[in-house]
Amino acid sequence: MRSASEEPVPLHEEFIYCCGAATHVLKCGPWKDLSKDESKNLPRLLFMIIPGNPGLAGYYRTFIQALYCGLNQQYPVWVVSHAGHCKPPSGMEMIEDTDIKELEDVFGLNGQVEHKLNFLKKNVSKDIKLVLIAHSIGCYITLEMMKRASELQVLRSVLLFPTIERMAQSPQGKLMTPLLCKLRYVLYMPVYLLSFLPEGVKASLVRFALRGMKTCDESSITTSVNLFSLDCIANILYMASQEMMKVVERDSTTIKQNLKKLIFYYGTGDSWCPQQYYDEIKMDFPDGDIRLCEKGLRHAFVLDASKEMAAMITDWLQDDLTKL
Repeated sequence: MRSASEEPVPLHEEFIYCCGAATHVLKCGPWKDLSKDESKNLPRLLFMIIPGNPGLAGYYRTFIQALYCGLNQQYPVWVVSHAGHCKPPSGMEMIEDTDIKELEDVFGLNGQVEHKLNFLKKNVSKDIKLVLIAHSIGCYITLEMMKRASELQVLRSVLLFPTIERMAQSPQGKLMTPLLCKLRYVLYMPVYLLSFLPEGVKASLVRFALRGMKTCDESSITTSVNLFSLDCIANILYMASQEMMKVVERDSTTIKQNLKKLIFYYGTGDSWCPQQYYDEIKMDFPDGDIRLCEKGLRHAFVLDASKEMAAMITDWLQDDLTKL
């Protein structure tokens, strides 16, 4: 293993329809097609990032590049946005224009789980092993994926700042639940009005909002401009409202069944999954690989610590990769 390089790395960008919803995919590495119909020169392993919410792929651009370089550029690293969590390019609608309804409520929490399983089914050969790296609500989605599709060849799942239980009862959840579940429509009008601003002004507003951070990833600023899209923000808030209502009890059964494949990483000052949740899961699963952040990283690590997180993950997975 080596540390993430500063040199440019191959990065392929796609906007596709998955389950009928606009989806943004970033692929790091020369492998653009991992379907079963491709050549025999498929990699043995795919690193797939399951994002948090907002689930915009662009937030993880620096992260997947750093991870790809840290893995000696030996394996593809992909990030798949959540359904509808992107601003489609000109000429592409948020929902595919077809009479076939591929999935009921694709923008909801359950729909997002099926969206990722559908993406894998259609785009990745069954022979390729997976390392799933999930962030925030992506950790809940990942556990659901492992529960619903036990045939997936998951080598490891790395769950970063996992919101997998009692979201509405967390310190941040108590603040956000009334807004997300009862008042989210109030936010639509200001977002609609702000959407007419020039792109440069939108970027300046984002920089102002993030001004308190010592360093901020430039890709996070450009990605955040997408949040001025009304369709995008509506899907983000709708999914978030479902998180508050549905992410209640930790799925200890699925965790127990897959414990040897899981790595949990909790924050010390995380208001979405407080240290109390870490203490309790550590007590319930004393043999699990359950870690507490010692570096003071924020829940939204992609804003300023993507390279640091990527370096830690490559270190954690060294033994697994040497056994391939």
